Amino acid sequence: MSKIILASAAVVVVVAGVLAIRSFATDDNVVPQVGQAAPTFTLPSQEGTPVSLESYKGKWVVLYFYPKDMTPGCTREAHEFQNDLEKYKAANAVILGVSVDSVDSHKQFCAKDSLNFTLLSDSDKKVVSQYGSLGNYGVMQIAKRNTFLIDPNGKVVKVWTGVDPAQSSSEVLTALNELEKH
Repeated sequence: MSKIILASAAVVVVVAGVLAIRSFATDDNVVPQVGQAAPTFTLPSQEGTPVSLESYKGKWVVLYFYPKDMTPGCTREAHEFQNDLEKYKAANAVILGVSVDSVDSHKQFCAKDSLNFTLLSDSDKKVVSQYGSLGNYGVMQIAKRNTFLIDPNGKVVKVWTGVDPAQSSSEVLTALNELEKH
């Protein structure tokens, strides 16, 4: 009988822990809206150097959140951005990829896949939460696949949630081109 009670108590503790993680992931998880100032941040790049959103004032910023380095969907999305990198440069835009992976993981991902844009490590999940992009995969907390286009004045001008990694870059470029016409 005591073994059953102990096993039941263990199940309750595990379930409570999972529920606590889920509630943590959604409490601050509000996606910034078009017209709002983009939440500012400073995070380490794949080189370990601090990168601040503020340092990109005067440029368009493509801020994309992705779940995990070197996984099929995330690799596809990164390659799409890499393939279009010259188009972004021509439009005075930078690409910043963010996940909860470590600086070392980002460095390996960039080296392995010849990525020439900045990946930022948000291992404590603060920025991912600020941008409403913290999600759960089982008991792990990872970034959801969301993208934000931030104008040269620091305002959010377009938001994509649950993006298709194969279409993300082309959708962002289309929106960027439309916004530059106005």
